[in-house]
Amino acid sequence: MGINSESDIAANLQIGPTDRGMVRLYVEGDGVELPLDFDPDEADEIAEELKAAAAQARKVGQKKR
Repeated sequence: MGINSESDIAANLQIGPTDRGMVRLYVEGDGVELPLDFDPDEADEIAEELKAAAAQARKVGQKKR
């Protein structure tokens, strides 16, 4: 399965700081619990990538109208 493959799988995402100074992305769905911990610098990089992807998705969405 790739980024452009659609899926019926549902999951919950929680994001927050841990008591050890890390940023946790916690994914839970269909019997799976996946805690992903990142140091603050890595979390900033991920946030930048998310913002860049959102900007690209907006451009694609506007072209389809």
